[in-house]
Parts: sequence; structure tokens; C-alpha cells
Amino acid sequence: MIRVLVADDEPLIRAGIRMILTSADDIDVVAEAGNGREAVETARGTAVDVALLDIQMPVMDGLTALAELRTAAPHVRVMILTTFGERDNVLRALGHGSAGFLLKDTAPGELIHAVRAAAAGNAYLSPTATRHVVDSLSSPGATARTEEARRRLDGLTGRELDVLALLGEGLSNADAGKRLHMSEATVKTYVSRILTKLGCDNRVQAALVAHDAGLHRDTVQLGTGAHPRAAQGGFTRGSPAGASPEPRRRRGSAP
Repeated sequence: MIRVLVADDEPLIRAGIRMILTSADDIDVVAEAGNGREAVETARGTAVDVALLDIQMPVMDGLTALAELRTAAPHVRVMILTTFGERDNVLRALGHGSAGFLLKDTAPGELIHAVRAAAAGNAYLSPTATRHVVDSLSSPGATARTEEARRRLDGLTGRELDVLALLGEGLSNADAGKRLHMSEATVKTYVSRILTKLGCDNRVQAALVAHDAGLHRDTVQLGTGAHPRAAQGGFTRGSPAGASPEPRRRRGSAP
């Protein structure tokens, strides 16, 4: 059962969200909060898997609460659900480690799907949020971000770049595993390593690094460990010359 906390200063909105989410057999709204401070305190003392936060709330706004939750309850997957889809809000939310960004006009079925995705460790962005992210990649300063992102990728092995490329395309661990002929558990291990090496809190932030660096399916030869752009002044593999790019595996294990 996915345990959800809903934070919004409008009781009617909270009731509507509760009604939508509890219509799913695998989701339960275990707590509600009327402001950001209450949401943080509730998450500390309640078993919660996913928190849905509005942005405009009294006492403490949703973005500030999001940032605090990353420290106070790092196990909670936090998503923004708001009326305000401005670019600055989207980028700030993702920068603070949000697992997703949705608008309140989201269809009920999509909201349920987004909560399930977040609980599974994936990210979910509304079309509006996705457009803002794409626009930010082509804005002034994008060149500097590209150089910085490629520098960060220098520490990744070839196989980690494979996984990150698919992560940037929005694939789940299971789908990436099928593409790379790995088990889902193996992909999950790679994702954990990637997040640690990149200093990212979640998959969304790692995907943004991949996009900034220009890393995608066309720039890697998935499953081979070969990365043609490394020879063209782009990102490079992280293993030193002559070293094995991957840890030694037992015979019969997934690649």
C-alpha cells in the first residue's frame, strides 16, 4: 500500500485529492496538512511514502517545505501539485529534489499514475513542467551548464552512462533493464551509484544532468559500453586507461 500525505491549505482541495487517490486499491491517504510546516512535522512522525505539496500555503510554502523534507524525511518522495506552473517554480522544485511536478488540472487517472511512479522511485512531470525544463536547456547559460554536466559525467563508467542515458529518456528501472539485458535489481544498483557519483538526490536531477550534457540514446551505443562522443570532445568514460569499467561480477550474473 502506498501511503500518501496531502498538503494544501484548502480543505476542499484536500478532500478531492483524497477521493481520487483512495479510489485506487493500492493507495491510502494517511495524513493531511494545511501548511508547509505542518506537512514537515507530520512527515517526521507518520509513515509516509509520497507527499503531495501545494506551493502557495501559509506559515511555510510548499517549495520551502520540500527543501526541509529532503533533510527531515529523506525517504519520502515529494511531489508538487499546484495551480502555479511557472517556470521558476518548476525549476526550483526540481532543484530541491522533487520527484515530480503536477498541475491541479491533472486528470484523476494521471494523478494516480504519478503517485505510483513516485513510490516506485521514478519521476513524473506534467507537460507544462516538461516544457519549462526543455526551454531551460536552450536558455542563455546552457553552454556553461553543458560543460559542467559533461565534467560531472567524467566520473561515470561506460555502463553507468548507458543507464543514465535511459534514465534521461524517462525509462523505469524495469524498462531500462530490458533494453540493456539486465535485471531490474541490477539497474537499481547502477542508479544508486549514479546518484551518488553525480551528487543528485533523485532521478529527476540525474536526468537533467544527462540532458544538459547531451547524453541520450543516440550518443551512446547501448549495451556495448562504447560511447562515440567521448572521442569527439564530449563526455568521457570514467575508468582509467587499462582498468575494467565495471566491478568484477560472479559468473552468470547480469551484465
